[in-house]
Amino acid sequence: MPRAYRTTPNHPAVDYLVRLHADLGGKIDANRKEAERLAESMRHVEAVIRLFDPAYDVRRIAVRRRNRENPWFRRGHMYRAVLDALRGAKAPLTTRFIAERMLAAKGITKPEIKDIRYLESGVRACLSGPLAAHVARENRPSAGDENPPARWHLIAPA
Repeated sequence: MPRAYRTTPNHPAVDYLVRLHADLGGKIDANRKEAERLAESMRHVEAVIRLFDPAYDVRRIAVRRRNRENPWFRRGHMYRAVLDALRGAKAPLTTRFIAERMLAAKGITKPEIKDIRYLESGVRACLSGPLAAHVARENRPSAGDENPPARWHLIAPA
């Protein structure tokens, strides 16, 4: 008969977890200090802006988002990968299936869901941007589905 697992305060995992907790706390503390330093720098820049134009409303300055680099496709290569996925398709494909096919072509067999979602947004951008003249979107309603996912197919050779 199997024995029940007993937790003990002197278990070796406890020491590891205490060190891990301390490391995470250190990272949080370092990021907090970095955030304070950056906020102080922003206040200095705002003060210089006010020297040039005292009536300028600095609250209207939008924060600039940093673009993430795509780890699988360099700039301009996703367009070709989407085309290849659509060329090999017998039926219209959803953006999710296109993304999965693109990752499979790169040799990634079991991608994480966040990776698929990240790639899906790039596929959507390609389909509505540079590929818009070469693809068509169709919505096939299924039983009980009011908003079916869009399916894409090539309409002209690209």
